[in-house]
Parts: sequence; C-alpha cells; structure tokens
Amino acid sequence: MLTVYSKTVCPYCTQAKNLLKLKNIDFTEVNIEHDTDARNKMVTMGLRTVPQIFKGDELFVEGGFQGLSNLSDEELDLRLGRTNLGTL
Repeated sequence: MLTVYSKTVCPYCTQAKNLLKLKNIDFTEVNIEHDTDARNKMVTMGLRTVPQIFKGDELFVEGGFQGLSNLSDEELDLRLGRTNLGTL
C-alpha cells in the first residue's frame, strides 16, 4: 500500500489522490500539518514539497503528482508488484 504525504490545501495532493483512486490503487493519507512526526520525517529526508508518495519506507516516485502522472500503467503495476494476467 502507498502512503501519500500531503497538506490540507494542496491541489497537487488532490490530483495525486484522485489519480490513485482512478487507477484503483490503495493508499493512506498522512497530512503533515496534523502529524508533526511525519513532517519532521519529510524535512529530515530533504523533501520540501508535497505530495510525497511512498511505498513502505521507500519513495515510490520522485516528483509527486507530476512524477506519478508520468508513469505508464505498466510501470505502476511493476512498481506495485502487480501482474497483469490478461496479457502475455
């Protein structure tokens, strides 16, 4: 499952979450305005913008929404560890 680190008023965060929903990708959201530990984690990692999208403890894609939207469905499936049984 993915974790989306976001802020309350952030159009790119909204777009990233909407794209994940559209592609049926489960995620949890962590609002860094309400979670000081999460905010400190982002700052410590040198990440100064949101959204930041993680799979476990690893950055899932660089570039937030823009990076996510640039991934093909095949690349998303590969990064998520999903296989497409409908194609050979």
